[in-house]
This record gives sequence, C-alpha cells and structure tokens, in this order.
Amino acid sequence: MIIYNKLRKDIGQILRMLIERKGCELLEAEACPDHIHMLIEIPPKYSVAQFMGYLKSKSTLMIFDRHANMKYKFGNRKFWARGYFVDTVGCNEKALREYIQNQLQEDKLADQMSMKEFIDPFTGMPVK
Repeated sequence: MIIYNKLRKDIGQILRMLIERKGCELLEAEACPDHIHMLIEIPPKYSVAQFMGYLKSKSTLMIFDRHANMKYKFGNRKFWARGYFVDTVGCNEKALREYIQNQLQEDKLADQMSMKEFIDPFTGMPVK
C-alpha cells in the first residue's frame, strides 16, 4: 500500500516508457494496491514471455535505481511476483477495457466486504 500511494505515478511512467521502447502500445491500464492490469498490443515478432521478461526485469532495475531506499525493503531485488496472467483479446477488447477501468472500484468494494480494518484500534484514526 505504501508503494501504491507514493510510487504509483512513477511506476506507471516507467512501464509506459518501456512498452513504447519495444514498439508496443499500452491501450488501457489500472494500478491497484497489489497488482496492475494492462491491455498491451504486442507485435507478433515478440513472444508474450519474452516481452513480459523484458518489462518486469527492466522496470525492476529502473524502480530500484530511482528509489534506492526500496533496495533495503526488497533486498533480493525482486519487485514483481514471479508469474503473470495473459489472455488474447480478439473480439472482447471493449469488455476487457471496461473491466480494467472498473477494477479499482471493484477492489475497493471487495475490501469493504472483507474483514480488513479501516480504523486503527489503538489510535482511532483511519488506516492509510
């Protein structure tokens, strides 16, 4: 959550720059507190695994370079989770765009229905 609030914009800029460097196009994106949804158009000359390996490895190096204090929190220099989910779009592009656009609101609704505490029981203040 700390990363989400402080670095969301910078991580988005890094990802956009890396995507454009490969000649790909970011069509839609939404950063949630613990994951990112992206709709990316990748040319057929790249495999999905090749592109994702590039995106995750280069962005990790750039994030740690720009935010050196994070090296201590993530000492193993691994920022992203090991896996990722990929699906082809085809005829469902509009539905997928809407899903990505609404994902943050749906995550907030799910959090409201969870057992997560939004008030710190010790201070009585909202948890950020």
